[in-house]
Amino acid sequence: MDERFARSLGALEEEELAALRGKKLLIAGCGGLGGYLAEYLLRLGVGELVAADPERFERTNLNRQLLCTEESLGRYKAAAAAARAAAVAPDCRFTGHICRLDEKALPGLLRGCDAALDALDDVESRRLLKAECDRQGIPYVFGAVGGWVAQAALSLPGDAFLDRLYPPDYAQEERSVLPFTCSLGAALQAALCARYLCGRGVEPGRLYSFDLERMDLQQVML
Repeated sequence: MDERFARSLGALEEEELAALRGKKLLIAGCGGLGGYLAEYLLRLGVGELVAADPERFERTNLNRQLLCTEESLGRYKAAAAAARAAAVAPDCRFTGHICRLDEKALPGLLRGCDAALDALDDVESRRLLKAECDRQGIPYVFGAVGGWVAQAALSLPGDAFLDRLYPPDYAQEERSVLPFTCSLGAALQAALCARYLCGRGVEPGRLYSFDLERMDLQQVML
């Protein structure tokens, strides 16, 4: 086994690390959650990653987005993610797509994926991603952050997870986001996804919500 994964052994079995090398995942969004997701999954040893985001970095991203630096301002986020992948794990088959995650792009982006990780920031895009995951029979890993709170959950094809979380009358508000909230949210998503892909116990539909200001964890079945 590659020496780079030596410190992962024990927490993960060699067979599990080998299994992760054979997986293909979609990271939907390369901003606050997505940048950390890419970092964690690259270092975990996932064999193939597809990332998509239509936006460029701007100064308001500097407080929380791992891939945003003074030098990367104005650069496409998906391109920055691809460059980071080449620097951290050049053996990972990483493709960065500069595109919106809409009905036109999602079928191709998700084709052949073993799971999709939601790093989006609006409910409508989340619904589109979940719907296409359902159509293709792909597990969906939810993630959301706001202020001091990070949330994550695993959703399986055909369930009503998002509909229960976001009812039809849900009104999205602009929220502040802190840097450590993004890294925690991505860590929760990556851990849930890794456990699922390795065949370890994960309860679908259970929402994990961490409030870092109160240091409080709540779990809710949806």
